[in-house]
Amino acid sequence: MIKYKTVGGQGLAELTVEKSKFIGHIQCVDTKEGAESFFSEIRERHRMATHNVPAFVVGNAMQLQWASDDGEPQGTSGAPIVQLLVSEGLTNAAVLVTRYYGGTKLGTGGLVRAYTAAAKAAINAAGVCEVRSGIILRCELEYRFFDKMKYAAEQAGIVLGDVKYTDKIRLDLAAEFERKAEVDALLQRTCGGSAHILTEQETEFRIPIQQA
Repeated sequence: MIKYKTVGGQGLAELTVEKSKFIGHIQCVDTKEGAESFFSEIRERHRMATHNVPAFVVGNAMQLQWASDDGEPQGTSGAPIVQLLVSEGLTNAAVLVTRYYGGTKLGTGGLVRAYTAAAKAAINAAGVCEVRSGIILRCELEYRFFDKMKYAAEQAGIVLGDVKYTDKIRLDLAAEFERKAEVDALLQRTCGGSAHILTEQETEFRIPIQQA
């Protein structure tokens, strides 16, 4: 089951508009505190910037939304970034767009477009993924089946997790709850019936989304 969409990790993008430099930063966060920590880190890095505009959306249902214009005209920077995240269906994401003023005023519409473009570029740099709830199966198989199993799992859209190399391979496979029997069947078919499922537990896992 898909719980929500978010960014795949950290993203960084830079663009220049009328001699002003805009730097978009984005990171996946789970809490307001995580977002604030991210903002503090970026502000420290860009202490000399004209503006550091923060925004975040947090919660599986986008329950918590917040932004600041950080000195820009009201509604021209932080709010449009939140609106972008919501329109893209993204949550648990913190964005900060840094601006170094280049001497040319952009006007209200120009600011909205520039801040939104920087945030969108950062999203593209980070990538987007679906967070799904499901089950993780810890499996044991012989070394000679490892590459074949990796390929089969990737082709079937089953997420590969941790791998431990002992006398045999211990491999985590994650999928939706309803695919448990399918994963087990694929494992046995690929490994000639010699593989074993050692443990299983509920989990969340991420599926990257190909962007147009």
